[in-house]
Amino acid sequence: MGTNLHGNSEGIGFNRPETQPPTLSVKDFYKHPELSPEDLERIAQAHEYQGISKGTMLLQEGQRAKAYYCIGSGLVRSFATNPSGKDITTGFMNQGQIAIEVASLFLGIPTEENFQTLSDCQVWKIPLLTFHELFNHIPAFASWGREWMSQALLTHKLRALRMITEPARDRYLRLQQEQPELLQQVPLKYIASYLGITDSSLSRIRKGIAAGN
Repeated sequence: MGTNLHGNSEGIGFNRPETQPPTLSVKDFYKHPELSPEDLERIAQAHEYQGISKGTMLLQEGQRAKAYYCIGSGLVRSFATNPSGKDITTGFMNQGQIAIEVASLFLGIPTEENFQTLSDCQVWKIPLLTFHELFNHIPAFASWGREWMSQALLTHKLRALRMITEPARDRYLRLQQEQPELLQQVPLKYIASYLGITDSSLSRIRKGIAAGN
């Protein structure tokens, strides 16, 4: 949906990339008709801008999330480790999306996921305590939060169902249609993992589509 969320933003990997400013503003993440310009300014000031290098772990299995990130540019991958020790991709988050581990952040439990940057990223970080302050004092922000969460739950529900009901080829075509940029930016081994298939199966699917089958 979703780094070291434990406040070590001074560690290696943070505040290093020297790239062009993101085309998005942090205010672009909080679109809601009830939010006033004053509300949006207060929300924006509650975030901390960070430049993060490719390969940085934003959150690791066993840690407790303490913040979430609005991605101004770049790409983040979330993944978990199965009993055999293999990494299974659970999601991708890119420009305009929020990198957040909901269960760990809001329940205060150790996460079972890892979040890692697949490219240099520019993000805005907001700590959980600050989020709660805004949530409790800006009614429109609370409305935004509930609507965002509802949409996120729907998205994850649909993905879970499609992993069961759709053939692998259809899942690939859906990804190609809905998020074509991922196929250009993400190593195919991560795409295969995300689709729940092997690398060789993905290769066959891509060759079949290219041949018109």
